[in-house]
Amino acid sequence: MKKLILTGLLLSNLLYANSLLITQEQLKEQLIPSLTNSIVFEKFKPILAREGKIGETIKTFTKDGLETINQVTVPSYIVKNTTDAKEEYIITKDKFEKRYVFLKKENKTWSFFKPIGEIKVVKIKNNNEFFILAPWGEKMIVKKDDFLVSPLDYSEIYRIANKEFFETYKPKDILQK
Repeated sequence: MKKLILTGLLLSNLLYANSLLITQEQLKEQLIPSLTNSIVFEKFKPILAREGKIGETIKTFTKDGLETINQVTVPSYIVKNTTDAKEEYIITKDKFEKRYVFLKKENKTWSFFKPIGEIKVVKIKNNNEFFILAPWGEKMIVKKDDFLVSPLDYSEIYRIANKEFFETYKPKDILQK
């Protein structure tokens, strides 16, 4: 059985820790080696989604506060997680179609979708908060015990707050392969 690896990362270990904002390129340079050693996690909780409207702004709140702000600039979906925080975020239509499949209509606005995407993770061990530049170009806060995650192609790295991570992700069952 494969050992569960959640690599811890201290902010002081990040070469760019003194930057006001750590960019995607800097994150990838520093984290991909650790991410490749992580096991695969899968999202197990269905989500609600609806089509976004160009110009629509979404503020993402987790149980520990404001995480980030994003605006619909290209065809996208608004995702509402089925966590306690019911956090909402924007995902482009292309990414959405690769990561979710339709389950059923909830009402005239929202539909349930099953997640099919997989990620690798690094757990943050630093006591100090810092900010990364999210894939959509906005600041995203990172706090102690949060996770910096990436899809398996390492195309982007973003934060998932600790509480919401454990409400929605689990290690992928390697026996399913």
